[in-house]
Amino acid sequence: MEKTKTGGGVLAEFRTLKPFFYRYRYKYLGGFVCLFVVDAAQLFIPQFTKRAINLISRGGFIWLDVAKCCLAMVAAMAVISFGRFLWRLFIHGSSRRIESELRQKLFDHLLTLSWDFFQKNKIGDLITRSTSDLGAVRMAIGWGLVAGLDGSVMALSIIIIIFVQDAGTAIFAVLPLPFITALIVLFGRKVGRRFKRAQETNSALSETVQETFAGIRVVKSFVKESWFIKRFAENNDDYREANMAVVKLHGLFMPLISFLAGFTSLIVLLAGGRRVVLGLMTPGDLVALFSYMNMLIWPMLGAGFTVNIVQRGAVSLRRINEILSTEPSIQSPRIEGARADAEAGRSSPSLKPASGAKAGPGNMIEIKNLTFAYDDGKNVLSGINIAVKQGASLGLLGRTGAGKSTLVKLLPRMLDPPPGTVFVKGADVRDWKLDALRSLFGVSPQDSFMFSDSIKNNLAYGTDGADDGTIRALCGASALDRDIAAFSDGVETLIGERGLTLSGGQKQRLSIARAMIIEPEILILDDSLSAVDAETEKRIVKNIYAARRGRTTIIISHRVSAFAGADYAAVLEGGTLAEYGPPEELMESGGYYSKIAALQQLYE
Repeated sequence: MEKTKTGGGVLAEFRTLKPFFYRYRYKYLGGFVCLFVVDAAQLFIPQFTKRAINLISRGGFIWLDVAKCCLAMVAAMAVISFGRFLWRLFIHGSSRRIESELRQKLFDHLLTLSWDFFQKNKIGDLITRSTSDLGAVRMAIGWGLVAGLDGSVMALSIIIIIFVQDAGTAIFAVLPLPFITALIVLFGRKVGRRFKRAQETNSALSETVQETFAGIRVVKSFVKESWFIKRFAENNDDYREANMAVVKLHGLFMPLISFLAGFTSLIVLLAGGRRVVLGLMTPGDLVALFSYMNMLIWPMLGAGFTVNIVQRGAVSLRRINEILSTEPSIQSPRIEGARADAEAGRSSPSLKPASGAKAGPGNMIEIKNLTFAYDDGKNVLSGINIAVKQGASLGLLGRTGAGKSTLVKLLPRMLDPPPGTVFVKGADVRDWKLDALRSLFGVSPQDSFMFSDSIKNNLAYGTDGADDGTIRALCGASALDRDIAAFSDGVETLIGERGLTLSGGQKQRLSIARAMIIEPEILILDDSLSAVDAETEKRIVKNIYAARRGRTTIIISHRVSAFAGADYAAVLEGGTLAEYGPPEELMESGGYYSKIAALQQLYE
């Protein structure tokens, strides 16, 4: 995954949140105002205490004057309580909204990324970034922001007040502050590294859980429960140890801060008590000073708290920004009018491929001199030339690994072909807007993924809704009707996650029906008949060819019987086009197609 290119230290990561902060600027501003009002009210309470103690210590006081001080403290506490409610509402409410919007932005962006991104990144890691990491970001822009701002304002205000009140004592009281600052800097550097490690182990743990339960059928079939239990235990131990490293650091830091804060109180007691005895300071001044020093403990602790939370948030936001900064490897053309030209099936001079290649007239699909390789650089397809006219059907045959699935993935740009090699409706697929291009296709892939929903909803997934008659017709066309009749709830039967409760053949037939229901201009069945018997295959193929008259169909299969009604058949060997033509001609050619046909006919 690409790294986010930001500089400037920890806070640089939070620059990506500027649009969110701007959107909620008035709520944050209102929260800060309430926070400052709360701080001011807290700073007044020691002054009221000081006045009351000085009145009592002098003797001959009037109880009404003491009562006024007490009422003033009650009023200040009421302001503090109401103010705290408001700043929590404004600031924490905004941080929750930003978290929600950022999670939506992350999810939306993930859906724009190309197929290869999900091949390179584990689902468990993406889940952790979408949940745990976003929670850490919310804490940073909520509690972290409050603790940092509140601690800074309180610390600065208290230091000013105690120096104004009694500089002789205050200068001794602030002696531990440089040591606390040094501890905070050291703590901040270490906690970021340890928290990153904790999040990485969390991702590994999530990935183990996801893989185990997604492949539970395989796990149980091979009796590998104990192996996965051991693997989970190892990941769980790693996660615990990584988090314990963070906890130990935090557990060491906070007591040290508390010790230094207590040491400050001891200094105040010794220095301030001496000044009271000498008559240089009143008892009320000493009590007020103690109150301020106790209040200063929170900014000291809050500084460590802030560093901890902000470091965690920065690490998590960096992991999120890595995804948000990743651009899809396959994108729509950024030239105005590309979609209109492509949809009209005409070539635009501005969109002319660099090679100068053009599609032939009347071809729905045309592949010209196509050579394609994955990241390893080894050619999967070499020099492929195929033309399929509007309404024609094509069968693809070949050994495993010959490049059949790669070829059909290039048509809707699930993989990106070289410019000027793959054309649909007369236009280079790279000149099409992605949603317009892919809306032409209905695909039943090799791995028939099903959602944890009813059969009906899985079948009608690509539509806004389908009537019962259409669903019944498609179930019949895909030979799924007999299976559905055996289910207690018919098409309303709920299937397990990833279609766990369906057999391989049932999932394939449901996938075929799902691809056909949108009535695509081009239907692709990528080895979608491998798990059905020969009789059922014959029925399905016959129904498909009958239903698809006038529209283009591509069927990949290892059985030539699937091509009985096809207009063309192609044989791929080692990534090259070995045979191409009508199935009847290939049967007589003596090549791979005819040999496989003879073997399969003999087997039947």
